[in-house]
Amino acid sequence: MDKQQLFENIRRKKSFLCVGLDTDVNKIPEHLFDETEDPIFEFNKAIIDATADLCVAYKPNLAFYESIGLEGWEILERTVDYIRTTYPDQFIIADAKRGDIGNTSAMYARTFFGNMNFDAVTVAPYMGEDSVTPFLTYDDKWVILLALTSNKGAFDFQFVKSGETGERLFETVLRMSQQWGNDENMMYVVGATKAEMLTDIRKIVPNHFLLVPGVGAQGGSLQEVAKYGMNDTCGLLVNSSRQIIYASSENDYAQAARTEATKVQLEMEHLLAQAGLI
Repeated sequence: MDKQQLFENIRRKKSFLCVGLDTDVNKIPEHLFDETEDPIFEFNKAIIDATADLCVAYKPNLAFYESIGLEGWEILERTVDYIRTTYPDQFIIADAKRGDIGNTSAMYARTFFGNMNFDAVTVAPYMGEDSVTPFLTYDDKWVILLALTSNKGAFDFQFVKSGETGERLFETVLRMSQQWGNDENMMYVVGATKAEMLTDIRKIVPNHFLLVPGVGAQGGSLQEVAKYGMNDTCGLLVNSSRQIIYASSENDYAQAARTEATKVQLEMEHLLAQAGLI
């Protein structure tokens, strides 16, 4: 999916919501274990069916699937295949946070783009250009670089200033990485809990899409994210995971997820209209 197609989906659905499929086997409704032999996939499927018209992207967090071994990988593949065949307009992100020496990154890229048909993968840029560029060799695929994350440990490294330039590390990542890719194949992770920093970020990457976690359960403000981060193609994918997928642990979990996703979508519709984008 290219940038224009993503923007068209945002305008058509009046939403820039990404639903995080952080599916924890210990948190899904207990009745699913009695009713089906594939409870995690059935949970994902129900969440997807309940929210697909309200969002433009899904983001499975691989840790939740890898933690249960081979079965988890098979569930992940079935989930991606289900989205791809049933809702082909969805943008699918592998939240994998990979990044290693070049030949290893090439294998990761083959995994997510060649074999599993994701649209994008999150990549840690710490090892530099040769750890990122193998992901950029696939047409119509995206690298989403970690730039400024929403966890408290972000302050350990990401805000450290260069003694020579005074530039903070996350700003160096934003600036240097533009030599590797462009706004047609590279996005950045920017945490919603640091929304005020989006003004500085937009000075460096005015045209790139930003993947913004931290809205909802982590306390980030959607209004502030839009105020500081929205550009003339929206330029935002705002992720919400726990607030939506765990809205209920009872039989109504899918409807409860839809209710929460609808609240977010309606707020996004207002913000898009306010910006003159719909």
